[in-house]
Amino acid sequence: MPSPSTAGQKRQEQAASKPPLLIVDDIHLRFGGLNALSGVSFEVQEGHIQAIIGPNGAGKTCILNCICRFYHPHRGSIVFNGRDISKIATHKVAALGIARSFQNIELFRGMTVLDNIKLGHHVHMHSGFLSGGVYLGKAKKEEMKVRAEIEERIIDLLEIEAIRKQVVGTLPYGLQKRVELARALAMRPKILLLDEPMAGMNLEETEDMARFILDVNEEWGVTVVLIEHDMGVVMDISDNVVVLDFGTKIAQGTPEEVSKNSHVIEAYLGADDAAHSKLGL
Repeated sequence: MPSPSTAGQKRQEQAASKPPLLIVDDIHLRFGGLNALSGVSFEVQEGHIQAIIGPNGAGKTCILNCICRFYHPHRGSIVFNGRDISKIATHKVAALGIARSFQNIELFRGMTVLDNIKLGHHVHMHSGFLSGGVYLGKAKKEEMKVRAEIEERIIDLLEIEAIRKQVVGTLPYGLQKRVELARALAMRPKILLLDEPMAGMNLEETEDMARFILDVNEEWGVTVVLIEHDMGVVMDISDNVVVLDFGTKIAQGTPEEVSKNSHVIEAYLGADDAAHSKLGL
């Protein structure tokens, strides 16, 4: 499994001296009589990989949905890049530099890989309705520039040149997950929210995805918030880990600190030898 480079660690140490890029403060979220999140707070430093772990139903995806404004918390605030985004419209979030992938693949299965990725860049397009409709002048030049950027940077980074013209629905699951990451990167994010990017992958696909996430973090300087059940991945690539259980935060710290936390072992994996093994103890 890949690990952060010395250059990446140095950049992360420098970023740690700055104000947090993301501040989640006292978030409460209810669905009827169910408390999905109860007073969850944490900070994400610029340049870090922040993992969020916990059992199914702990509220992990709810946190991402609150950051993206898909869900509207009943209490608390979310500050991104120095701006309170708790009240902004959902459709304006992407333009701020927040991109995400989903637990279940959300791609246009009848479109090609390249066209799916280009859709991620749509939020940054500036050509008008008329020029875009007839595909002339400014619209054509802008799309050609976007295509070149995607092919030279994103497709090369994620090693998907050979499939760029294929229809997404014909691709294996692991490659579709890679295309979804590519589409998120086309949004030029400052922070990337990844909801179980390794779910359903075999060992080789998991190692590739972990390597890509590290490359995006280290080479492009993109901050990552990662929900993941693969504890090997979490322990290997994360700078900090938040642990949720029944909608509350029960622990936070470095992977090593969290792996030794008795509350985490009991609540997340169960207090038995198998659980200790999963956490690398």
